Amino acid sequence: MHKTPINCNFISETIDCMLEKSHKHDSCEFCSARKESLFGSVHHHDLDELDDRKNCNFYKKNQPLFIEGSFPRGVFCLNGGKVKVFTRGNEGKEQIIHIAKEGEIIGFRAMLSGETYKVSASTLEECKICFIGKEDFLNMIETSSVLRNGIMKELSKELGERAVFITNMAQKSVRERLAFALLILNDIYKPEEINLTREDLANFVGTATETLIRLLKDFKEEGIIEIHTRKIEIIDLNELDKIAGTR
Repeated sequence: MHKTPINCNFISETIDCMLEKSHKHDSCEFCSARKESLFGSVHHHDLDELDDRKNCNFYKKNQPLFIEGSFPRGVFCLNGGKVKVFTRGNEGKEQIIHIAKEGEIIGFRAMLSGETYKVSASTLEECKICFIGKEDFLNMIETSSVLRNGIMKELSKELGERAVFITNMAQKSVRERLAFALLILNDIYKPEEINLTREDLANFVGTATETLIRLLKDFKEEGIIEIHTRKIEIIDLNELDKIAGTR
């Protein structure tokens, strides 16, 4: 009996379309990422308005959200996946300054300042992201004291964390910086293993990829980490703390 061959591309496109449609109709009220975001405490009537105005889509790996020097058009609420926020040096090398996880809102700082983006952002993996236009987001801030207070707390918290991050990255050796970066990434990725390319990890630590690979090998031989292809599993958090000088 002759069998009609299965069109895999068609099936894949159909599934993608179904997933995209499903995500676009996700309700903010029942969003699992919302409780970790700035929208976690807003009132239900504000969520209904947000549902009407947001635009949600799937993003592929390495897809840019915004580019340094461009003007903000709105904010991005990360529903699933990871996004890197970075700058580029004179020679075009990236310096990753933050990795955003599910629940974070990206891009509101530049929008509030009225300036162009001082950083770029792109996806590290497949992501589900909701976009809220500039005017709609600013109107929500104006009418929602809960959201406004949440943003103030977030900016204050970020200022302190960024000061600690810059101090550690500026004053420590590469080995100490790698230990400090792994501690940060462990909190971002847990309960999963750290899953970054060696180039991205080097750009987060602020070192050459070759140096990073050598230090990872040292950490593995010392029993501090395990490496599973690209993924990194932390075995000894206490030793990482000691190396990073955080205890």
